[in-house]
Amino acid sequence: MAHTLPADRPAPARHVRLDSDAVMQARAELAACFQLAARHCFEEGVCNHFSATVPGHDDLFLVNPYGYAFSEITASRLLICDFDGNVVEGEGQPEATAFYIHARLHRQVPRVKAAFHTHMPNATALCLIEGPPLLWLGQTALKFYGRTAVDAHYNGLALDDSEGSRIADALGNADILFLKHHGVMVAGASIAEAWDDLYYLERVAEVQLKAMASNRPLAPVPHDVAQRTYEQMRAGDKESARAHLDSGMRQLHALGVAFDR
Repeated sequence: MAHTLPADRPAPARHVRLDSDAVMQARAELAACFQLAARHCFEEGVCNHFSATVPGHDDLFLVNPYGYAFSEITASRLLICDFDGNVVEGEGQPEATAFYIHARLHRQVPRVKAAFHTHMPNATALCLIEGPPLLWLGQTALKFYGRTAVDAHYNGLALDDSEGSRIADALGNADILFLKHHGVMVAGASIAEAWDDLYYLERVAEVQLKAMASNRPLAPVPHDVAQRTYEQMRAGDKESARAHLDSGMRQLHALGVAFDR
């Protein structure tokens, strides 16, 4: 299912120093997200991908190399790529759809500092049904109220710049993009915020599918209550996301997972 980039990419145009403390921290945080996602079964083989812009270098991004499961990703295994498809640092190549999606998304929507794409089962299941994916049935879902978009124009694999551009356009001002017949993209202002949204999105989707499976009438939260609750939740989201990722990193260390090596 995965594809590699063509071999005839243009040569890197410059050399930059990429070993600052901020870059090392970003590597460790992104690697931790891969490890945590693997433990929650959010991955699908070696075909899903996370990226984050490199601190101090908004024209470069970190991404996982092709051929490795999430549980195999560590800080040093991550690649740094530019928007033209060059690997500036690291061994290997990104999976082709990873490059075309993430390069265009970071280039076109610079507010997105981290972009997590998965085919995690519950959220992806909501991409396969008619109508809006989220139905705003419960409190946790309201974290995403007004923050979602849908790309309804599935067109096969993203194997060129136009597909990546279309996905970036479909995201617009949203943070969560449901890709019909495909999967989800979570876009965050930081690695911690992207991880927090990814985790809770799958939980929300799981609970909604359980409610739908009951075959009993569903009871959405009224708009005014949903909007007020969303505002309350978003007020503390940045701090909560930071605490959530820090907790996950502590748990990985306690389990002896050397994600930051």
